[in-house]
Amino acid sequence: MEQDERLLHASSFGAAATAYAEHRPDYAQAAVCWALEPAPGLRVLDLGAGTGKLTATLVAVGADVTAVEPDPAMLAELRRAVPDVRALPGSAEAIPLPDASVDAVLAGNAMHWFDMAVAGPEIARVLVPGGILAGLWNVMDDRIGWVAGLARVSGSAAIGPRDTPTSWRAETADAHLPKTGVAARFGSPEQAEFPHGQRRTADSLVATLATRAGMLVMPEQEHEATLGRIRAFLASRPETAHGEFILPMLTCVLRVRRL
Repeated sequence: MEQDERLLHASSFGAAATAYAEHRPDYAQAAVCWALEPAPGLRVLDLGAGTGKLTATLVAVGADVTAVEPDPAMLAELRRAVPDVRALPGSAEAIPLPDASVDAVLAGNAMHWFDMAVAGPEIARVLVPGGILAGLWNVMDDRIGWVAGLARVSGSAAIGPRDTPTSWRAETADAHLPKTGVAARFGSPEQAEFPHGQRRTADSLVATLATRAGMLVMPEQEHEATLGRIRAFLASRPETAHGEFILPMLTCVLRVRRL
């Protein structure tokens, strides 16, 4: 993805902040605990925190959380969802925290938007020596037949290569590395995946997919046609045609240590 296109996608979520807060899934607690397990402490920065989906899970596992989010609409939703958490405007490329002030930096479905040539040194700056950087991605389990069919019908704008377990490892393995000649600030990556799920209906799953960046920037006619195909597919499947169902998911984690 070219830089301009990346910025367009990354800045698209604010217009759908309320829908994002309502429909995006939380993160498996086991995945968050694994991400934090080697950290020297529990002072955690949730970076690119969005509407607080990961923030709430971090609070639930006992972390001392600071959340940083660049989009004002997303930040407002976060403050409503987790009012007791310190939530600041800022970005991965300009983190409003002092040097060596956190033990871990976590990013939920956000690290792929960071410009790591700039964000890498910033993240390393706020981490203590030996601190942990971890990216978490919720992916749909396309090893399940109907989920694989949904991915085919939806297209890559709604369910892309980072969104399924068949390719998330390759797609995210170098997410912590700068794309230019800047020196890497982190060690070798570790990756793991943890079972997760989200209770959905056909309508709420369509609404969830409509919050994906590729869908948010899509021309209106194409957007409606894509959602129409998804609705028709879900109506045709016994697993999803009637009432609530569990969307099979995994929370996948990339974990690296600050050098």
